[in-house]
Amino acid sequence: MRKIRTYHEVGGEEGSTLVEQVVAQRNRLSRRLETIRAVVAVASGKGGVGKSAVTANLAVTLANDGWQVGALDADLNGPSLARMLGAIGRTLDDGEDGVHPAIGDAGVRVVSMELLQKEADAPLRWKDPGGDAYLWRGSMEAGALREFLSDVVWGPLDVLLVDVPPGTDRIARLLELVPALDAVLLVTTPSEMARAVVSRSARMLREAGVEKVGIVSNMTDLVCPDCGRRTPLYHEDGERRLAAETGLDEWARIPFDPAFATATDRGRISEGSAGGAETAHAFDALAQRLLKELTA
Repeated sequence: MRKIRTYHEVGGEEGSTLVEQVVAQRNRLSRRLETIRAVVAVASGKGGVGKSAVTANLAVTLANDGWQVGALDADLNGPSLARMLGAIGRTLDDGEDGVHPAIGDAGVRVVSMELLQKEADAPLRWKDPGGDAYLWRGSMEAGALREFLSDVVWGPLDVLLVDVPPGTDRIARLLELVPALDAVLLVTTPSEMARAVVSRSARMLREAGVEKVGIVSNMTDLVCPDCGRRTPLYHEDGERRLAAETGLDEWARIPFDPAFATATDRGRISEGSAGGAETAHAFDALAQRLLKELTA
């Protein structure tokens, strides 16, 4: 088993090896990324816009199209990706070459903090030195995310989708680990509040020099399961304003479909894809746009 010392264990004579540990882990991270053709972040800055659902459904869509897909749940405190991809109850096997991900719907390789906790409702608690949590918690979370990337045997992948938790600082943290992100999907909804928050993430990515950034407008309207009629869910048109203000292209417009929502909650996305034509078409279009951008 690998032993990476935590914050409160570093000190004294052993503290001198901390730099060597970090360097070794960075080297492992570089080697892992060599087998992955593209790393794509699914982010927002705003919570509640459906980033995890977009990540899970896009992962299954790509896998069903023949892609080798990995999905990393970077939301350590509120993980949900393993459940959406039907990987709950499956284990992360620890081998000599590293941790092997669980296999979810459509063969998607999944790593999530949810798979490391014995109880479904258990909150994440760090082993800490006690007090001054604001000093060490960020380092602990960054270290855990680094291990998810560097100590996991992802194997050859066409794309690794990273589900980034809310907050522009979480996007910045991922950029520190993977500076050369191949693309970022900024998920938003038509609400004005979402536009205001996501615009900050768009500016941060622009200033960081990330070239391929696309807007994914989620829950744009409701598709009636009986007649197929679309009903707007918001009076605002925030996502279109966001595209105009940032100069970013809208890569997909995804309606809210009850069949997709139920299938995602139950970890049976492939079943929902068969019953929701409008949403399935939207994710197919997003997959094709992503392929176009990655091969441009």
